[in-house]
Amino acid sequence: MTVRTTETTVTFDHPFRLGGADDPLPAGTYRVVMDEEPILGLSFIAYRRTATMLHTPALSAPQGRSASLSTDQEELDGALAKDRQKTTESRDVPRSGTGNQPASL
Repeated sequence: MTVRTTETTVTFDHPFRLGGADDPLPAGTYRVVMDEEPILGLSFIAYRRTATMLHTPALSAPQGRSASLSTDQEELDGALAKDRQKTTESRDVPRSGTGNQPASL
């Protein structure tokens, strides 16, 4: 059976966790490789994902031991959503001295 392999990158602004890792992974841009196989018997071309692998270390930190962490798209999407939420929350926190104080006249 033919397997289609697609490679992309994902970027995390904060440390994150995936089920295949013992410790939190550092922020950075990571390679993600997805394998898909065709679904036979349909009247159109369609593929089913069979594997999703996140490669470590991050591209921005090439030192260290290389590893491939098996994950699934839902877990990866959830980790990215949590990262975006943390980024949004950190932008919404007022800096000291710049709170929403009414201007005095």
